[in-house]
Amino acid sequence: MPVQPVPLGFVFRSRAKEEKAPADKAMVTDSKQPRDPQAPKGRPTPKRSEAQSQRRSVAHTPTNRKEAAKRQREDRRRALERQRQALAGGDERYLPARDKGPVRRFARDWTDSRFNVAEFFLPLAVVILVLSVVRVPAIQSIALLLWLIVIVLIVLDAAVSGFRLKKRLAERFPDENTRGAVAYALMRSLQMRRLRLPKPQVKRGERP
Repeated sequence: MPVQPVPLGFVFRSRAKEEKAPADKAMVTDSKQPRDPQAPKGRPTPKRSEAQSQRRSVAHTPTNRKEAAKRQREDRRRALERQRQALAGGDERYLPARDKGPVRRFARDWTDSRFNVAEFFLPLAVVILVLSVVRVPAIQSIALLLWLIVIVLIVLDAAVSGFRLKKRLAERFPDENTRGAVAYALMRSLQMRRLRLPKPQVKRGERP
């Protein structure tokens, strides 16, 4: 019995069906897999406020060194302005590091609540200097004596103030580091009250 030849079109069509079937199966399998949450398409749509903040952050990002330097200068200027206002108003959030903390605040208040001999040094020095210029031996001797009296009073007042403040700090802050607070207060006492920064927050005679 003669064998009939198989048409070539039938062979190619069967091969194409066999190749297409695995591909279709793979596509179905892939479509059933869960979407990766980290994939861009799998992320939730951001809120409007978040999208606006992201756009603003991108818009404000400096694009070159010149713009970055300008931005740094502006940030530094704003920080200095906040610090200046804090020194004038006593806002501890923006005070310099040397003035921050409850220990330094107590040292400032304790110093500002009392009279200090050292704060009158500048006006007394002007008076003594004027007296020393006068070409009268007796007045010059008085000026020299006043110099010695002022210096002795300042040293004694500083020693007594430092001892008392150290004792008060130990009572008020037994578990905190108070190192440098006494020297900080004594340096503040050398300045006239109206020129002190941060500005005094207590009146004279008021207990801190």
